[in-house]
Amino acid sequence: MRNSHRSFRKDKRAASPAISSVILMAAGVAMILVAMTFANNTLSLKMAENEFNTNKQFMQTTGQQIDDIAWTVGRTQTISYSSKYGNIEFQEVTLDYTFQVHTSTEGWKTLTLPGETGIILYNMPIDSYSLGNNYFARAPLGANSSFLLSDSTAPISQVICEQKIPMSDGSYNRIALVPTMRVLTSTITSTSGSTDYFKFYLPNLENGTNLYRSQSVTLTGGGISKNTQNNVDQVIITVSFPQAVSLGFDSSFFNFENTTITFNSASTPKLNPGSVVEFYVGKVVVTIGQV
Repeated sequence: MRNSHRSFRKDKRAASPAISSVILMAAGVAMILVAMTFANNTLSLKMAENEFNTNKQFMQTTGQQIDDIAWTVGRTQTISYSSKYGNIEFQEVTLDYTFQVHTSTEGWKTLTLPGETGIILYNMPIDSYSLGNNYFARAPLGANSSFLLSDSTAPISQVICEQKIPMSDGSYNRIALVPTMRVLTSTITSTSGSTDYFKFYLPNLENGTNLYRSQSVTLTGGGISKNTQNNVDQVIITVSFPQAVSLGFDSSFFNFENTTITFNSASTPKLNPGSVVEFYVGKVVVTIGQV
């Protein structure tokens, strides 16, 4: 028994307590570093997700402001946002609305109105936060997918959230503020009879001078174009996508219920022969980082 103890104490292959402590300490440090890296990545992912959701609300607020600005010439409103992982940009001439009317006196004609409009985009790289390719949702959830709504409280813009890759400008999760249309109807009755009135509203977003001095978007009312047509029995409104081929902002990006809407005696709302139709296009100049 004495010899076996002496042999153990003299075994040069055995690790000393100091070396064992160093090994254990190094393993502990490595484990801590791995845990810290995981925690940091998880925290960054959560912060990016929160930022994305916050700017989703920012886009909805901006859409409400557009509804005020578009119909008041010279009015200005600045909305601030906060972003670490993404950026706001303006994409010009992304949608093109065209308007055709049929009257009892002139037949079909296409109206000359500024129907080309841009969109406001919030882009977040997918390496910061990913929704998953081909993800698509409207905000708020369940929002109507038609580009034209007929309620007096209907918005004149939609907010869409999606990840569509690849696209030519990069791989992003996107929040897009998209100008859409509203129609209001009324009937005026006089001694000579009743006349139906249809009033269509479209905001036209145009690019301003982007200074990028701050995280803000400034909206300025730039004027209203109006076109009135009498004795109308049909209206056709079509939306197309000028940047579909070059940048990928195509029909699948916006995912409207239809790209053509017709109003006539069989539609809802019903457009009776002899109606008066008015189109209003409100110019809104969009400037990023002006103040």
